[in-house]
Amino acid sequence: MKKYFILLLLVITSCSSKKDIPQTDEQKIMTMLDDWHKAAARANFNEYFDDLTDDSVFMGTDATELWSKTEFQAFAKPYFDKGKAWNFTSMKRHIYFSDDKKIAWFDELLNTQMKICRGSGVLVKKEGKWLIKQYVLSMTIPNENVDEVIKIKSPIENNLINLLTK
Repeated sequence: MKKYFILLLLVITSCSSKKDIPQTDEQKIMTMLDDWHKAAARANFNEYFDDLTDDSVFMGTDATELWSKTEFQAFAKPYFDKGKAWNFTSMKRHIYFSDDKKIAWFDELLNTQMKICRGSGVLVKKEGKWLIKQYVLSMTIPNENVDEVIKIKSPIENNLINLLTK
């Protein structure tokens, strides 16, 4: 019985001591981004948007989706209010840092309801916390299917191309 008590005590103390180990900035970013995606999956509006700077920009998969934080909140609120936003899980992520370690950028491959997507973004460190300043969500297209996708996109996007190039 005494052996089990000591073993239990060792397990408890080893688990709690891991929390006391300081995280690197890369670990903090990995955790923050994972939690950010989980907040959307749980439809936790405040937790999700608290990880964006006030002047952040979100670019969605549609060419017209370039939102300020306020605009993105307005777009996303109905989804969050229904209790189901989106569920993205990072499968692979790279993180890079500026020389002064105050800015970081990343790219990630995501498992989503749209299949594999790519997320990329810029993070800034404010008061010791990493926040998203810019996020870009892109759908991936296998190279052998690009021509098929162009045929689908052309009638939809030709007008936008004409409008933007005038």
